[in-house]
Amino acid sequence: MTDTMLAARLHEIDQPMQLEQLPIPTPRATDVVVQVKACNIVPNLRNVLATYAEWFPYLPLPQLPAVFGLDSSGVVTAVGEQVTDVAVGDRVYVNPGLSCGACRACRNGIDQNCDKYTFMGYFAFGPEGQKLFDAYPYGGLSEYLTAPQRNLVKIADSVSFEEAARFGYLGTAFSALRKAGAGPGTTVLIDGISGTLGLGACLNALALGVGKIYGTGRNAELLEDVRAIAPDRIEVHALGDGEVNEWLRGRTGGDGVDIVISSVGPGAPAESIIDALATLRRGGTAVDIGGMMERPALDLFSMMCSQISVLGSLWFSTAEAQDMADLAAAGVLDLSVLEHHTFPLEKINEALDSLPARHGGFTNFISVP
Repeated sequence: MTDTMLAARLHEIDQPMQLEQLPIPTPRATDVVVQVKACNIVPNLRNVLATYAEWFPYLPLPQLPAVFGLDSSGVVTAVGEQVTDVAVGDRVYVNPGLSCGACRACRNGIDQNCDKYTFMGYFAFGPEGQKLFDAYPYGGLSEYLTAPQRNLVKIADSVSFEEAARFGYLGTAFSALRKAGAGPGTTVLIDGISGTLGLGACLNALALGVGKIYGTGRNAELLEDVRAIAPDRIEVHALGDGEVNEWLRGRTGGDGVDIVISSVGPGAPAESIIDALATLRRGGTAVDIGGMMERPALDLFSMMCSQISVLGSLWFSTAEAQDMADLAAAGVLDLSVLEHHTFPLEKINEALDSLPARHGGFTNFISVP
């Protein structure tokens, strides 16, 4: 057996990643080694690499050279001497969210609130992220990576590695729906339902038993493809085709919805979230997962009187991801609508330069080492 692995490393800004042979890592006491079978190529990766020098200063990137790759799934090939409940041969998704494990937030099981929270193979959320990049230097654009045992999500044989590599987007939506109390008897509006995050919210809302799902977007054909997933439970509305609040309240007897999931991205106008908030019924909850950059002017007095809550939700816990994986294993979370486009790791630069046209959130770009 070889003792080296293929990895794609970025050495210089605005230059292609270099394909290199690096030593296959060995696990520390509570770590595991995972042979990567699939790594999701998140749509934002190309933007991150192209704007490395101007990237948000409060979201530090790893020091170069660095191996990127956010969402990975694969097979455990080695375990540390203190690893429990994980064995060689297990099929897993690796939650890339790293935390210190010792602060109050970590002790409370809310890793995302750790001041050192860092996405392995992507970016950090604070100035001390480089320590975690150094501890876990391999993203999914390599044949092997190391990860803490607490970051592993076990996946059933019925869940493909390509599907599991989409768990980052799916889990983000799942956590948002959980925070808002989605389930039987609730109604949900997903702003941007045909995008990657929005489609994940739709599939998870179906799995959680949400009775009626409403969705907005700009592409009428894509919206119809989403509606076709469950036409008895999903209704869609193309933006520009009438006022959203009027459309929705006409379908809810004037009540509005219990939950709004805002999945629109940084380029969306502030009016999008304002229009979505207007559809909430009294006591409703809105959760933002899309990262809109504009700053909407909120009517706090009206929100107070109607007991409206607005939450920000970042990523998800490993426990939430395991619950979601179990729903997928049971067939309740149906991931068969995803359209996988795979390419070998050796073609990463060509793939990033010429990804095929996307079919909205249905498209799943995957690197297969």
